[in-house]
Amino acid sequence: MAWFKKTKEQRIEKKVKIPEGLWVKCENCKEIVYKKEIEKNLKVCPKCNYHFRISARERLKLIVDDGSISEIGADITSGDPLVFRDTLPYKERIKESQSKSGLKEAILAGEALISGYPVIAAVMDFSFLGGSMGSAVGEKIARAAEAALDRKVPLVTVASSGGARMQEGIFSLMQMAKVSSAIGKLKEGGVPYISILSDPTFGGVTASFAMLGDIIIAEPRSLIGFAGPRVIEQTIKQQLPENFQRAEFLLEHGMLDMVVDRKDMKEALRKIIMHLSASAVR
Repeated sequence: MAWFKKTKEQRIEKKVKIPEGLWVKCENCKEIVYKKEIEKNLKVCPKCNYHFRISARERLKLIVDDGSISEIGADITSGDPLVFRDTLPYKERIKESQSKSGLKEAILAGEALISGYPVIAAVMDFSFLGGSMGSAVGEKIARAAEAALDRKVPLVTVASSGGARMQEGIFSLMQMAKVSSAIGKLKEGGVPYISILSDPTFGGVTASFAMLGDIIIAEPRSLIGFAGPRVIEQTIKQQLPENFQRAEFLLEHGMLDMVVDRKDMKEALRKIIMHLSASAVR
């Protein structure tokens, strides 16, 4: 009778353990990409050219000459003028961001060289409280603009921000006027200002220094605007065009001068600064 009995085969399922952090899901094309491949490609998706967010220090390594940065206002940090508290006191949030990012504030500024040309660079870091512009960020940008004016060298900024910092209320909104005034003095003094916009650039940063550049550049597919698309749709009660607020859309509609890949950014800056310097000599 054993001939007619079916014996159950024991299936041994082998579970393959994939170490965490080896793969990254692209936010644009949703493909799973090997992390080391993205890092080799300057944190750009090799499948769709989506530019991942990078830190201020990573950005500086890509656009300025090695070892050329000399920081401005390194010890400037925000106070707590409103003694603000949500689920955490504002002071604790700052300490937490400082610990995670290794920065004192949401921006790094300093004297540097780009392909041998002296500049003042100011680069925002979205990982520090969403790159929000508080009083310390505003002060650093203003000092960077003043340094550029004093030395008669171009100012280069890289924006990556959700906007003004709500924990500082009116003090953060005042930075919009402060930095715009500092940029205005550059124009009066004939000092070039190059503004680079990365993903995302929003709110009070867009409404102030980010869109005041003599030349405005953006990374591909960067989301740039004042209010978010959902807020705009709810306000005007209309559906927005496809890719609205993306860098390419803004370029087509005259809001930007150039859209430049990350790997080409330093060379693009070199050419721009070279031409602007030649014009200044004439």
